[in-house]
Amino acid sequence: MHEEVNKSEEKTLDATEELLAEKAASLDAEIVEELLAEDQLSETEELQEQVSKANDQVLRIQAEMQNVRRRAERDVENAHKYALDKFTADLLPVVDNLERALSTIDAADEAQKAVNTGLELTLKTFVDVLARFKIEAVDPAGQPFDADLHQAVSMVPNPDLEPNTVMDVFQKGYTLNGRLVRPAMVVVSKGG
Repeated sequence: MHEEVNKSEEKTLDATEELLAEKAASLDAEIVEELLAEDQLSETEELQEQVSKANDQVLRIQAEMQNVRRRAERDVENAHKYALDKFTADLLPVVDNLERALSTIDAADEAQKAVNTGLELTLKTFVDVLARFKIEAVDPAGQPFDADLHQAVSMVPNPDLEPNTVMDVFQKGYTLNGRLVRPAMVVVSKGG
């Protein structure tokens, strides 16, 4: 009988061990599932963070590309707008010389009248062409001195004028589309 009890105890122990093993296996499976779920959640969170960073980078790149496009458009526009800058600077001495030639001719002298008329027409045509290309003269006589448009050659005391008023213009200045090509060379009054 003692043997039967031992066998029955062994069977009970075996059954208990099987139950415990099954329970352990099911607990292990639950724990593994929880751990996998937690890992999946953390992986999902990591992936969402990576996607968020990637979206942020894409937005930044798009903004940078838009800025580059705008800069390029502005550069092209300025290139078109100011393409004549150097050419204009090279032509201005011709205008200056025509004006000087006109100032030396005596308009009352019949012998020089034809030359005077020819020079006036040439100068007018030249100035009209410059205006057509948005090249404008800066002739500031009697205006306040503006360092952005004028270059003071000298300052002369003059009690009849406000200080820093342009008294005389040695050479006209010119702008191309509002941008200074050459400053006007001027004499400025100073308080005396």
